[in-house]
Amino acid sequence: MRALIVGSGLQASRRAPAIASVAGSSVVAVVGPDAVRARAVAEPLGAAWGADVRGWLSRDDVDAVVVCTPPDVHREIALAALAAGKHVLCEKPLAMTSAEAREMVRAAAARGRVLKCGFNHRHHPAVAAMKAHVEAGGVGRPLFGRAIYGFGGRPSMAGEWRADPRRTAGGHLMEQGIHAIDLFRWLTGEPHAVTCRTATAVFPIEPLEDNAFCLLEREDGFVASVHASLLQWRNRFEIEVYGADGYAAVTGLGGSYGTERLVVASRDPSAPFAETITEYRAADPSWRLEWEELCCAARERRVPLGSGEDGVAAMELVEAAYRSARTGRRVAVGGRDA
Repeated sequence: MRALIVGSGLQASRRAPAIASVAGSSVVAVVGPDAVRARAVAEPLGAAWGADVRGWLSRDDVDAVVVCTPPDVHREIALAALAAGKHVLCEKPLAMTSAEAREMVRAAAARGRVLKCGFNHRHHPAVAAMKAHVEAGGVGRPLFGRAIYGFGGRPSMAGEWRADPRRTAGGHLMEQGIHAIDLFRWLTGEPHAVTCRTATAVFPIEPLEDNAFCLLEREDGFVASVHASLLQWRNRFEIEVYGADGYAAVTGLGGSYGTERLVVASRDPSAPFAETITEYRAADPSWRLEWEELCCAARERRVPLGSGEDGVAAMELVEAAYRSARTGRRVAVGGRDA
């Protein structure tokens, strides 16, 4: 799979070497408005670079386009790539609105191409092992879940594209918390209602939020809480699922988030308390594994893990959460007051 990377920021610098590390894959070019940064990403891989994506999308030596730009241009680039017959891996959130994201999904289906949302957290080894444990009945009937995901915002944030509502689909719940929301969908199934409270407490990024608390409810009574925050002064990632027979939890993502760990335990009131802890101390493999999943899905003509549909569904949940925060009401998925 030969990739064109559009964008030259942090995500491009993560994805480019991961793509090049997969047998049979290569980075053809990196393009972005900052040609100097594009060159810095491309040159170590022997790839071309440039500042203008036009002309690259129709090339025969490009099989897939990786969209690593701010969300305001996701739709435009993805639709052009799909129209040119390319597979697309697009960073989350897929677009500025779920309606735009749905348009991208329809375009991929019409062209018979893979559209994958950048939900790399599904490919973290501890998270994947947690999924297998929950699916195998390791926690029994799921009862509730909790997730915390955040870091300390930078003093310069007010001047970044993430603070510009014309360029981003939402505040920190949409930008980072959407990963936790996607994981709960994957781990425990579809929520049917959302309650949310947001605040802009420290950083001057109104109308975007720097702190959000969200409850996801399922019709069977399962409830998950998601706290997404730029006020988490020490980087933190945690996700837990508690069930009638035990629990499973993942903490850390490697790097500044700490060692990635899976903790599982069974409910047994009469036995000594015991947890099984597995630590994943190697370098983060999720970027490589996500690219391999795109390649396999394209080759096998199937829907990928973390599909465009998953990207739409996660955006719809965040949009429902924002409506709840605005109105003070519990909101059903689909936008109705619950």
